[in-house]
Amino acid sequence: MDIIFGIILPVFGTLGLGYAAARLGVFDEAANRGLSLFVFNFALPLMLFRAIAQAELPDAMPWGYLLSYYIGAFAVYALAMVGGRILFARRLHEQAVLGLGGAFSNTGMLGIPLVMTAYGSSAALPLFVMIACHSLLMLPPTTALIEAAQGGKEALGTMLLKLVKSVLATPIIWGLSCGLAFALIGIQIPGPLDAVAKGLGSAATPCALFALGASLTRYNLGGNLREPAMLVALKTVVHPLLVWLLASQVFDVPPLWVMTGVLLAALPAGITPYLFAQRHKVCQSTIASAVFLSTLLSVLTLSLLLFLLPPPGP
Repeated sequence: MDIIFGIILPVFGTLGLGYAAARLGVFDEAANRGLSLFVFNFALPLMLFRAIAQAELPDAMPWGYLLSYYIGAFAVYALAMVGGRILFARRLHEQAVLGLGGAFSNTGMLGIPLVMTAYGSSAALPLFVMIACHSLLMLPPTTALIEAAQGGKEALGTMLLKLVKSVLATPIIWGLSCGLAFALIGIQIPGPLDAVAKGLGSAATPCALFALGASLTRYNLGGNLREPAMLVALKTVVHPLLVWLLASQVFDVPPLWVMTGVLLAALPAGITPYLFAQRHKVCQSTIASAVFLSTLLSVLTLSLLLFLLPPPGP
């Protein structure tokens, strides 16, 4: 009951309220864009800055944490590509988009609020490690595969440079990096700055969830659902299962980091795969359905996960 009333209902209740508001027309696209900009440019960066700056850093980086997550992610990526090839006769650039749809988690809009609600500020450091690597590791292979399939219109070095610039221009990365610098140097956040970060940061979780709920009205279930169902199964079941097996049975990963990694792996598909599908005009219906369906089903899958693997004690 603590998990239901303390985590699940606040998180998905806020998300559902945003969806209902947008569906009923009382919260339009312009309002959602403004709220999303506030969340990503101010509230989330300040919340994560404050959490990281006050975190107790480990003596050594748990490399097994990253290996567990990304071995699992790329295994799922490969399975989605193979499934697209064998079951649906997809070509290489389409397979790449399907792979991203099966492996790329919604870490920003849902992952950060959910993990911070479930585990508190103690989970900020594993969150930082994952978010810092997520796009840098997942997007270049997808871009390279699409470019290779379409004749290599752009050099790999140019693509990587654009990606690095994009990541470095992301306010969340700056918030995390500044927080890490404060923690490494060992200085306290000045009182006025701490008050601003605390005030705006407290709005991050509800606003991010409300904005995500409103944005889901852009996606609908359509066409043959066999392909989206494959992606949803890989994303919400296979990926977290692989991460748990690797983190708990193969690598020596601290319990909180294990839970954070598994929870992030179990998240629904992120919006980024849909942006790739839109940009390259492939698999748009499949990815849109996978985003919507996986987010809807995650109410059940994430609830079950939190019951099976509850937050570790202090």
